[in-house]
Amino acid sequence: MRARGWEIVERVRAGEVLVFDGGYGTELFAAGLANGACPELWNDTHADTVRRIHKGYFDAGSQIVETNTFGGSRLKLNEYRIGDRTRELNERGARLARSVAPADGFVAGSIGPTSRLPAEYEPLGDTTDEEYFEAFREQAAALAEGGVDLFAVETMMFPQEARAAVRACKAVAELPVMATMFFQFEELHDRDRTMWGESPGEVATTLLAAGADAVGMNCGRGPDRAVVIIREMRAVTGAPLVAYPNAGLPITQGDRVAYELGPEEMAKDYPALLDAGAGIVGACCGSNPAHIRRIAEVVRARGR
Repeated sequence: MRARGWEIVERVRAGEVLVFDGGYGTELFAAGLANGACPELWNDTHADTVRRIHKGYFDAGSQIVETNTFGGSRLKLNEYRIGDRTRELNERGARLARSVAPADGFVAGSIGPTSRLPAEYEPLGDTTDEEYFEAFREQAAALAEGGVDLFAVETMMFPQEARAAVRACKAVAELPVMATMFFQFEELHDRDRTMWGESPGEVATTLLAAGADAVGMNCGRGPDRAVVIIREMRAVTGAPLVAYPNAGLPITQGDRVAYELGPEEMAKDYPALLDAGAGIVGACCGSNPAHIRRIAEVVRARGR
């Protein structure tokens, strides 16, 4: 029997817009996560808090909620000297999200970058495509064991890492893969590019060729640039497109960081984002359930 997650792809292809969730780091820091601490460890030490964050997004209108496993690859967890807990923390993360998901809610296994540079980036780069692949395969297998409906490969900076993550997900389970990359706005040239220099259209083509079922952007400057990025992706593909940008730019206030856009301000760009072709929309850094509640209202109003 085909996995339930494929319903997401089918619904978006049929013209429906689905609501993703919001920032996890934002909510974890608000709950007391210390700077420099490992967020994934909270799947063990603060399970009730992680559950509450997931439920908060479902209650706000998210139809798809991510696991707290963004930095859950062995390569990333090794920075905290807990790489040997990779399987445990990812499986726990999946089960926590699943435990509060409503019957019609979906759980996406979050797979973020390793913070290791590709070997081509000499002299700082040291990670081969095969090393990326093996790290992501281990993480994806644990997430699948925990019961995710799909994989969310996200905030990728380099095509080598993004391709390896998509291929790894496809190697371990018959689940859909959503893949998004981080874009920087180059003000001088009035354009959006990855750190590798790829355009939105090139990214969409690259990720789809690697096997992704939905592609797009996340993080970045904010929803205004997301509109441009999604429009450029739509020009090269009819595949499902995903956008969950930051709540604007970060603003440092003493020892804390805030973001420019509140729920109302952020939601103003979402009608244009839907017009550009996004079929799955949410928010990233600086956002919380209040942002998602307002975004969900925009999506529902469009469906009337």
